[in-house]
Amino acid sequence: MGIGWPQLLIIALVILVLFGRGRIAEMMGDFGKGISSFKKGMKEEEGAEPAAKAQIESPAKDTATSETKTSETSDTPG
Repeated sequence: MGIGWPQLLIIALVILVLFGRGRIAEMMGDFGKGISSFKKGMKEEEGAEPAAKAQIESPAKDTATSETKTSETSDTPG
């Protein structure tokens, strides 16, 4: 009871009549650009992951040592 080829053909014809050939080509071009942009972003994300991880971990280690030094100096009377 799924959608067969005749139903898909009718749906495609209705969409073609509603939007026109030019607008459909424009939408598909925009869709393709969006997919390629998404893939490019994913590749950049994979390449930047180790650097981002190191960047996130470094301040956390520095913050912990500076908090320890701050608490040690603030515990001693002035």
